[in-house]
Amino acid sequence: MKQKPNLSFWKLWNLSFGFFGVQIAYALQSANISRIFRTLGADPHDLSFFWILPPLMGILVQPIVGTLSDKTWTRFGRRIPYLFIGAATAVLVMCLLPNAGSLGLATVGAVLTFGVIALMLLDTSINMAMQPFKMMVGDMVNEEQKGKAYSIQSLLCNAGSVMGYVFPFIFAAIGLSNVAPEGIVPDTVIWSFYVGAAILILCVIYTTMKVKEWPPKEYAEYNPSSENAEEKANWITLLKNAPSTFWRVGLVQFFCWAAFLYMWTYVVDAVSLTVWDTADPVSEEYQVAGNWTGVLYAIQAIGSVCWAMVLPRFPNMKMAYTASLILGGLGFALIPFCPNQYMQIVPFLLIGCAWAAMLACPFTLVTNALQGYGHMGAYLGLFNGTICLPQIVAALCGGVILHLVGSYQANMMFVSALLLVIGSVCVLGIKTKK
Repeated sequence: MKQKPNLSFWKLWNLSFGFFGVQIAYALQSANISRIFRTLGADPHDLSFFWILPPLMGILVQPIVGTLSDKTWTRFGRRIPYLFIGAATAVLVMCLLPNAGSLGLATVGAVLTFGVIALMLLDTSINMAMQPFKMMVGDMVNEEQKGKAYSIQSLLCNAGSVMGYVFPFIFAAIGLSNVAPEGIVPDTVIWSFYVGAAILILCVIYTTMKVKEWPPKEYAEYNPSSENAEEKANWITLLKNAPSTFWRVGLVQFFCWAAFLYMWTYVVDAVSLTVWDTADPVSEEYQVAGNWTGVLYAIQAIGSVCWAMVLPRFPNMKMAYTASLILGGLGFALIPFCPNQYMQIVPFLLIGCAWAAMLACPFTLVTNALQGYGHMGAYLGLFNGTICLPQIVAALCGGVILHLVGSYQANMMFVSALLLVIGSVCVLGIKTKK
């Protein structure tokens, strides 16, 4: 097997640059979906059901994209065709989703149904666009530079998140309307999706122009195990043969992603109740809370970038992973105790520590454990199930758990805190190569 060559910084950068635009779209979705559906008329106890769609589409789409792209060879590349088609579809849907309440549909049920369909298409296209970036790093970057490549991807991920999160706040500051009639999404959110869609397609076009994937013969020289075996193995066989690290990291992922699903679902209402003492989506205070939650998400992303620079200073990755999740759990637990909007900055900085570890540690541990197994795209697609499945389970249970904690959305932050602490304990069971 030929050794994969070292790539310059800018080649590593170009390999992941389109991820910046994809992450803007993902951030807009994460920060605004609950706000949009609450504005359209959804009941808080039903809110988590709308969040089934993002992970459900991920668990269906990403393994398919991974497996198909393992076997795809075109003059445009191996992974890039899927990236471009996914991004183009996402752009179209991003222009439709925030306008669900403005299309003249007769009933709230019809509006919510249209919103659900648009959200499903958006999730499908974002997942289709996101997965190829992880695969291209696995395809083209050697072991020595893989940590650097994923660090660049993490930086672009967080930078895109910050931009997507603060768009509504910025547009409100420059004069766009942050209030709208009942059942209509404010202009601040609508224009955030428009601008995010434009940036997404520009970033993906840049990546498709700058990145040239290896042709089949050259790819096989660097990845010989993939040439013949990938034609025969199915997903069940791959899962049976997966290294134990794949499953142990997956267990940690279960608790971590369930915790963050509850944050994304309920944190707008939690912040609005804790700081502004209201959860009425028609009120101006609720929409202000929605904008400020976007700012808090951006602060979380900035904290994540800063903490990512601290992670390599830990004696080992397991210790870094465990400590980060404990800090994130503390952050979740503090949210209901911060009645001032600026006090909320502290919990979200701590949550950023957990987010940094969740972006960096699992894929590093798993891709290192998968060396020599082949089927990198299929395995990473299947590993995405450890991100999607816990969110589906959490979403199905969200309404019941909300009832159990007194139907007070801020209490769901304590649930997220507990889940992260359990995840931190599970890290201790991961076995790594010395």
